[in-house]
Amino acid sequence: MVAKTRPVLILSVAYIDQERSLVTFVPRTTSVRGTRFEVVHTGRGFETGVFDAQGVATVPTVQLVRRLGMIDGATLALVEAAVKRWLGLT
Repeated sequence: MVAKTRPVLILSVAYIDQERSLVTFVPRTTSVRGTRFEVVHTGRGFETGVFDAQGVATVPTVQLVRRLGMIDGATLALVEAAVKRWLGLT
């Protein structure tokens, strides 16, 4: 069984030579639950869905497949706020 490729929002900064090549991401899903940790996202080529801060994770960059696009600054700010809320940083 082959794993399904899923869209994510990368939140990491660029790494330099001696650092591990990892990225932290927030997954995008169409399974909307309406929690305070979800940020609604509609984009060209995507079904309406959400970025779910409860799914934040880190993976090696070799697991990334391809870039699908960019999000606007307002959506990024909402995702960052949701991640902070999930991690108890607000």
